[in-house]
Amino acid sequence: MGKPTGFMEFGRELPSRRPVPVRLRDWKEVYEPFQEDRLRTQASRCMDCGIPFCNDGCPLGNLIPDWNDLVYRDQWRTAIDRLHATNNFPEFTGRLCPAPCESACVLVINADPVTIKQVEVSIIDRAWDEGWVVPVPPGTSTGKRVAIVGSGPAGLAAAQQLTRAGHAVTVYERADAPGGLLRYGIPEFKMEKRFLDRRLAQMEAEGTAFVSGVSVGDSLPASEVMENHDAVVIAAGSTVPRELSIPGRELAGIHHAMELLPLANRASFTDDPIGSCAISGAGKRVVIIGGGDTGADCLGTMHRHGAKSVHQFEIMPRPPELRDPSTPWPTWPLMFRTSSAHEEGGERVFAVNTLEFVDDGQGHVAGLKACEVEMKLVDGRPTFEPVDGTAFELPCDLVLLALGFSGPSPETGSSFGLEMSPRGTIARGPDYQSSRPGVYVCGDAGRGQSLIVWAIAEGRSAALHVDRFLTGRSLLPAPLPSA
Repeated sequence: MGKPTGFMEFGRELPSRRPVPVRLRDWKEVYEPFQEDRLRTQASRCMDCGIPFCNDGCPLGNLIPDWNDLVYRDQWRTAIDRLHATNNFPEFTGRLCPAPCESACVLVINADPVTIKQVEVSIIDRAWDEGWVVPVPPGTSTGKRVAIVGSGPAGLAAAQQLTRAGHAVTVYERADAPGGLLRYGIPEFKMEKRFLDRRLAQMEAEGTAFVSGVSVGDSLPASEVMENHDAVVIAAGSTVPRELSIPGRELAGIHHAMELLPLANRASFTDDPIGSCAISGAGKRVVIIGGGDTGADCLGTMHRHGAKSVHQFEIMPRPPELRDPSTPWPTWPLMFRTSSAHEEGGERVFAVNTLEFVDDGQGHVAGLKACEVEMKLVDGRPTFEPVDGTAFELPCDLVLLALGFSGPSPETGSSFGLEMSPRGTIARGPDYQSSRPGVYVCGDAGRGQSLIVWAIAEGRSAALHVDRFLTGRSLLPAPLPSA
């Protein structure tokens, strides 16, 4: 690598977050700019480890040592080419991916990992600033038409790959603008939507068509989509929220996270981001049930709304500060993590189970009853036993359920006449093809709820198989050998 001793000379460093009192007054991203010389120092920590486990840790197979070395050598133009070779949207993953590549970094064996994610996002941001990211229209047209159902990261990746292969691609999105969860699920303070919009503009310039406000299988019959296209890719995501079926669930003031987040995203672009949001946490005692990323997104949103208090419940026990022995390197580690939203306030409560919601006498939630639990493994599966004497009641005015998603809408598969898997996803073969020839499935709709980096990888891989289906061969790369 560029500096063979860099990993011994320098420690890990990340950009600073804006002060909490400052960033809670707006919806902009939380990180300060990171100086170029400091970034190149961080890139120099990537050592000549022989077998770069970071490549395997990344579902996209990103060529991480290559572009780390190029950044250290100040060869940014070549670095973005190497990065785009495996990743259509590094500005998305560089901001939103939890970075399994860093967990697989060889340095993690006895030190802190290379700041891979920060180098990645810095490369793509520099490339946009320099004008290096331009439309890449196809050289020839195949005359084939492809429909993409869903415009999240999987659908966008498949669309861009297939457009560049020469097919006429139309992306259908049920919301009023394309982007899927990237637009209405991810808060502005995690990724400003200008980064999404400029990538969509590039895709349109390449020839990809976007049709918003259309629900395939409802307002637009699936039969019509199949009739008018030579292939269909379903990338509708995992949209059915997991439910909490306990007494009082029907009370007003209890909402799924994805009821809140799209409203808050839309409101964040208005002159009154709090007052114009139909679900507001302003001045309220809020409880978020679910300790994952979606729960953290709700937490940051409630802070910006000016909630009186916020509790975030997690049924799992508090993870250890350092990597748990059950998840050895280079696997994704079980360990305690703190997001920017947690840094902003609120109380995290682990090993607790909500038992009942309390009625205020007028049909609105006024509190909840819960107890501490102990996790035990039964036949390898976790069960949660109540701990005697730990029952408590917590007053609240607003409850947000951030419990994850069980799969795509059943109507998505049924409208196309597709088989479903036992897990509630759309069944598919190793070539991403569903039970109906010519209809393919990628992303969360087929894989189940997962990471943005997996969605992009699946979209790229599905595009390869669709291209091969349409033309008999394909030159498109694919990071994943099969579904």
